[in-house]
Amino acid sequence: MTKKNNLFINREISWLYFNERVLQEAMDKNNPLIERLKFLGIFSNNRDEFFRVRVATIRRMMNMEKSKKDVLSYNPEEILHQILQIVEEQEKNFTQTFFEIKDELARENIIFVNEKELDKKQGKFVQEYFNNEIRPFLFPIMLKNLKNPDALRDGSIYLVVIMKDSRGIQLEDYSLIMLPTDNVPRFIQLPSKAGKHYLIMLDDVLRYSMGEIFGTFGYDTFEAYTIKFTRDAELDIDDDVSKSFLELMQESVKKRKKGVPVRFVYDKDIPDFLLQRLLQRLYIDKSDTLRGGGRYHNFKDFISFPKLGSKKLVYPPMPSLRHKLLPRNSSILNAIREQDIILHYPYQSFQYLVDLLREAAIDPQVRAIKMTFYRAARNSNVMNALINAARNGKNVTVFLEIQARFDEEANIYWVERLSEEGVKIIKTLPGFKVHAKLMLIRRKENGENVYYANISTGNFNESTAKVYADESILTAHPGITQEINTLFHLFEAPYNPPHFKHLLVAPYYLRKNLIKLLNVEIKNARKGKEAWAIIKLNNLVDPKVARKLYQASQEGVKIDLICRGICVLKPGEKGLSENINAISIVDKYLEHSRIFIFANGGDPKYYFGSADWMVRNFDHRFEVICPIYDKKIQKEIHDIIDIQLADNVKARSLKLNPINAYRKTDSEVPVRSQFMIYDYLKEENA
Repeated sequence: MTKKNNLFINREISWLYFNERVLQEAMDKNNPLIERLKFLGIFSNNRDEFFRVRVATIRRMMNMEKSKKDVLSYNPEEILHQILQIVEEQEKNFTQTFFEIKDELARENIIFVNEKELDKKQGKFVQEYFNNEIRPFLFPIMLKNLKNPDALRDGSIYLVVIMKDSRGIQLEDYSLIMLPTDNVPRFIQLPSKAGKHYLIMLDDVLRYSMGEIFGTFGYDTFEAYTIKFTRDAELDIDDDVSKSFLELMQESVKKRKKGVPVRFVYDKDIPDFLLQRLLQRLYIDKSDTLRGGGRYHNFKDFISFPKLGSKKLVYPPMPSLRHKLLPRNSSILNAIREQDIILHYPYQSFQYLVDLLREAAIDPQVRAIKMTFYRAARNSNVMNALINAARNGKNVTVFLEIQARFDEEANIYWVERLSEEGVKIIKTLPGFKVHAKLMLIRRKENGENVYYANISTGNFNESTAKVYADESILTAHPGITQEINTLFHLFEAPYNPPHFKHLLVAPYYLRKNLIKLLNVEIKNARKGKEAWAIIKLNNLVDPKVARKLYQASQEGVKIDLICRGICVLKPGEKGLSENINAISIVDKYLEHSRIFIFANGGDPKYYFGSADWMVRNFDHRFEVICPIYDKKIQKEIHDIIDIQLADNVKARSLKLNPINAYRKTDSEVPVRSQFMIYDYLKEENA
């Protein structure tokens, strides 16, 4: 039997293994070139957030008293050392992959040039582009005048400029310039010639234009080096009772922009004297926050790399599929009244949800609409539909989670905007987040209140719905819809939770109910009955349910686990978890759905919802896991899961030796599950 302290993988290390799977997509030569470049951007963005949140947390743990450290299940110093080792190795693969892709793009007539490689015509174009498009957004800071380093923006790219006068009249000086990527693209297309596309990075446009920026001060020789630093993103919320929680959140978000730097990346060619001067000015003194890198940083901008050249350089288009139960120009409410309907995003359009809200907004029998939001799009048609409903006299209630990390400002904006339009806002609860994805419509029919609900695994966000693979069920089931109505009241006063017959709800009973469902499988396995479970989620971290999965495996329960992200559980280990088959799928779309199926002695139970199996989801968030009763939907869900379990193209085994090995199956036919699911749904809805 495995020793107790070796039961689990450290969550931070497991997350790095996940991000390595993203990097594998960039390295995969079967993927289109521009898509590979975008995966580099996703990898880079993920890593930045990891340092802002997780590494920052570990650093705070390192500063704790020894007595407090002793309660941790790991040594923070050792874990940080491991993290930095893995990150360094991944960075080598990242850099090598970038230059390989860059060379391959050149063979496809997409060519990067820097400021020293411009011909006369290109130079003139860059000069005009700089003066017309970039110059208005540049605000250089002289390094000697930098009084407040907190003014420098987290995650932005800065050029550190050495300014010299070859005549010797002006003394050498130094400046910082932030790249204005909020206003100008990072990749600027130069005029094509001879069928070739030319691109120059915004960084290099500024390098080319230094004379335009500083020439009036008598400088004529320049050197420019890139730096970027990542700040601690933890929100410290004051307990000032005189202020509303919204005001406290607004202040806290502002403070986060001035968080302690946890990572400082710089061009390794920067002169040492200048690096030391920068570190002194920015109050950075920890050597393990520093990393020398290349000429370019912030590869997250590659997510928005322009579509150029041949069609083969990007994924083939996958137009949104129609749903056969929702024909054009027909009532969606009537369709839901007839039967439950499942939508699979992004294979089917999120527009159905917007159309449902628009219908409800002008339906004279609709009295009220309630919704929860965790991450709302900045330009949200869903929000606009709710505003329209309020203007049409409907009672609209919204719970908008203003504590959603990195989306706080967008959500605060919508709280204020909705309030102005007369929408009732349920205030967020300090210490808890509402992560459940719920919508409820109340309609008067024959003098009675009838409810229509939408339960989703993903956010009501049209932007993410284009790239996140989620499940969304529309239902008029009286028991489920009544319990959702009860939940909205509970969000306002979460002190006396009722018993729910249908829904599994956190932070009250979710972990307990999932363990009960696994215990049924264990009992059935002991009796020689059919005993299995299929678990699909993003992250599995909670030690209590992980131990229960180990126990189930040891009792003979067959467990199929599809876990896209963190998985602390060690699958397929003899005597511990040999009945657990665990895979992760990383592909074109981000797998985001949570689906749980239990054999239940031959009468399977199906559930789906918003919750991953993490301590925070079970104990500190409102989460909803909803049963699926409709037999047709059960079959559709199981068919899709079976396709994913058969994936032998984009599935990786979560076994540790080797890490992230592509999974092989007995089938000689390649099964790329996301593409096969699209074809399956196309045929089902023909």
